[in-house]
Amino acid sequence: MNLPRNIANIDSASVEPIGWSDLGLSARPQHDDIADRITLDLRVLCGFWPMVLIVKLAALLFYNLAETDGLMTMSSTAVALACVTVLTDLSVWILAKVKWFGRLPSHWQLRLMLFVACLSAISFAGTLMAAAHIASSPLLAAYCVVYQCLTTMIVTIIAGKQRIVALAFSSGVAITLFPLLPFAAFAVALSLFVLATFFATLQHIRHDHDEYLRVERKRGDEKRAKLLLSEYENASLGWFWETDRHGRIVYISNTIRKLAGNTFEDLMGLPITQLIAPYEEDSISPSGERTLGFHLSSRSAFKEISVRSVIFQEERWWSISGNPIFTANGQFLGFRGSGTDLTAMRQSQEKVRQLAQFDSLTGLSNRPQMLGILEKTLVSPTGTTRPTALFLLDLDRFKSVNDTLGHPAGDALLKQVSKRLLGIVGSAGQAGRQGGDEFTVLFPGIYDRERLSSIAEKVISSISRPYMIDDVQVTIGVSIGIAIAPEHGITSESLIRNADLALYAAKEAGRGVHSFYDKSMHADAEDRRNLEMDLRKALAENQLHLVYQPQVSTVDEEISGYEALVRWEHPVRGSISPATFIPIAEEAGLISHIGEWVLRTACSEVSSWPQNVKIAVNVSPTQFANPGFPSIVVNALATSRLAANRLELEITESVFLIEGDETDRMFSRLKSIGVRLSLDDFGTGYSSLSYLKKAPFDKIKIDQSFVRGAAMPDTRNAAIIKSIVSLAEALDMETIAEGAETHDELDLIKTLGCSHVQGYIYSKPLVAKEAVALLHNEFGTITPSGMNKTRMPRRKMLRSIVVIHDDHRYTVQIRNIGVRGAMLVGLWHVPEGTELTIELSPDYRFKAVARWSHDDRTGVHFDRDIDLDNLVHSKNPEMQRRVGSTRAA
Repeated sequence: MNLPRNIANIDSASVEPIGWSDLGLSARPQHDDIADRITLDLRVLCGFWPMVLIVKLAALLFYNLAETDGLMTMSSTAVALACVTVLTDLSVWILAKVKWFGRLPSHWQLRLMLFVACLSAISFAGTLMAAAHIASSPLLAAYCVVYQCLTTMIVTIIAGKQRIVALAFSSGVAITLFPLLPFAAFAVALSLFVLATFFATLQHIRHDHDEYLRVERKRGDEKRAKLLLSEYENASLGWFWETDRHGRIVYISNTIRKLAGNTFEDLMGLPITQLIAPYEEDSISPSGERTLGFHLSSRSAFKEISVRSVIFQEERWWSISGNPIFTANGQFLGFRGSGTDLTAMRQSQEKVRQLAQFDSLTGLSNRPQMLGILEKTLVSPTGTTRPTALFLLDLDRFKSVNDTLGHPAGDALLKQVSKRLLGIVGSAGQAGRQGGDEFTVLFPGIYDRERLSSIAEKVISSISRPYMIDDVQVTIGVSIGIAIAPEHGITSESLIRNADLALYAAKEAGRGVHSFYDKSMHADAEDRRNLEMDLRKALAENQLHLVYQPQVSTVDEEISGYEALVRWEHPVRGSISPATFIPIAEEAGLISHIGEWVLRTACSEVSSWPQNVKIAVNVSPTQFANPGFPSIVVNALATSRLAANRLELEITESVFLIEGDETDRMFSRLKSIGVRLSLDDFGTGYSSLSYLKKAPFDKIKIDQSFVRGAAMPDTRNAAIIKSIVSLAEALDMETIAEGAETHDELDLIKTLGCSHVQGYIYSKPLVAKEAVALLHNEFGTITPSGMNKTRMPRRKMLRSIVVIHDDHRYTVQIRNIGVRGAMLVGLWHVPEGTELTIELSPDYRFKAVARWSHDDRTGVHFDRDIDLDNLVHSKNPEMQRRVGSTRAA
């Protein structure tokens, strides 16, 4: 902090080192100042007195030239007086040179000067008047009087402030003239004398007035400086210090006394360098400045040196400035300076650094900090790429927390997640937050996949445990993408990009898993980007359309309603499965727009259908979390004039991941509209059964994963279906089993008591015209058709794999896979019986034989059974990515 200008400019060298109690001003009594001023003025007067002697000698010379005979006629008295006046004037000049005169008290100096001045005037006036009397010349007498007045005026000017000396000189002249002149002449002389003295005094009065104003201004400035310095120090804005020539403290401000407490008295006499923490090793401070000790030893001025104090229990930082003090003859007396407290500024700078390098919410390293650490970690001392593993983590279902409980709850959740993450990573790695719900973990020197997989599983398990946020239980998950240097990239940019691709693959494999980077992911990422752009265009150009799948009563096999399903007919790619574009719509933030379009379109098309037919529409968690969703439903019903009880909203269990008042209020508002509510995909979610006690559902929809294969032996699906039916009946709810494809599955469903069935056993999804026509066929009844028995389960897929034949590797696509076989696309006209090696991943291979081939499609039979469930739920993320199942919406 800078001192005020008029304070900072005080010349420390001109002030004696008597402490800062006088704030740089003289502390001696005022009469001492007056005595010094008198002595100074008298010395100046004595120094100029030879001018008076010159004037006198000029008068005598002029008088001599004025004589008619060219010779001065002077009596012995006049000569004696002339000698006296010369000696007197010389003695006055000598007084300015001798030291004993300056040692005399000021009043004795003044008395001596008054006597000498009076004697000089008497002797000079007597000399002139004695000579004029002898000459008996009135003109010369008048000349002498005038010259005396002129000399008196000159003496008055020279005397300056000591006008008492001029008065003494004038008195001597008057004393001499009074007895020597007639009264009239004396009166004239006295008048001239008074007039000359008046003008000279007037000039001095003006000078004194200006001097007085200057002195008062100076005193005012000094007083103001004293007040400002006092306020500056008392306000703890800064403090002052002073040392002797040995660097020991002789004064320090009360500010330090208050901060140091009882240690203040111990500070006096200590070297000032003992108050400062030394710098490491050399004599150069971190800022590049010389240290305090260097400046004190070299007796050089210094300004705003940052130092750390060691006299307080807490860490404090100072900025110190100082100047050396020297006497007039150059003797070094010590240092005097000021200091300011930098602690608050240092703390503020530390906070700024924290904000610049660390996440303010979680305390983890932020994105720029993690990027810098990654770049330094990758480069080894030898210049090669150091083995490094990079984890990218993305929280699953975090957005629903923000949407339902609000951002403060989301922030609290992120804090808990970061603590769990740090507990797993420990000292083995560096954790950071990328932003939002994304985290980064860096593991230097770790590249073993088994160890990394083990760490990833621990992270997933820990983060997936329930959280308590404001007395509400919240459950989320996490997906992890892993890239390893130098195998997957040698630069930070390439490693982050590839880890991000692996993260996307982990999400696509079902979330809650981890995935290592693979080169084939680049093509998948590019395909996703193109699909997202095409999907946005499809929304704008109405490329989407609805199909309707019948929901049939098991009692009389009449169509009770339809489920509206969205389809996308791509102008180039053809029909694209919802399992492909719905996840893309969710990530791109388009799912709400698609959901609203489906709702409005379905209500509009079904409004003209028979009144007993209901329409079921899927509601995404994002739509359900929107406070304006009930208004959208009301508007869609009003616009289409569809009765509210004909609309059935299918809601998944994921909306119950966060139990709170907002969820209850949303259910209450939807039921007040009059629509029906159906719990979709029951049994596949993460929540408990407690929500069924208060959620006003009209129907429970049994997921197709329990229906398919339920009629096969050695399965518990039938028991699960029976339990769900019993629970629904106890709660007065209907049940509907989806995904039924075979007669044995349908018979089982009817036997177990399900009230409705939906599946290919009755019909595939139909366009609107076909759905209406089906309603008019045999009064809305429908006959099941399909295979009698359930065949071995198959998984629909669209993944790239490798097929090996005779040391040749072919990249093909696998469309579906079963326990003993699969259909491949990409091999043309493969002869029946050709032996192949199927490589689902680098560490998972098995033998197969071609059974049939048509164009680029080939059916293969495996040499051993494959457990699809174990394969899909394998902890190998690469296997999950390649074999992960997809479900047609």
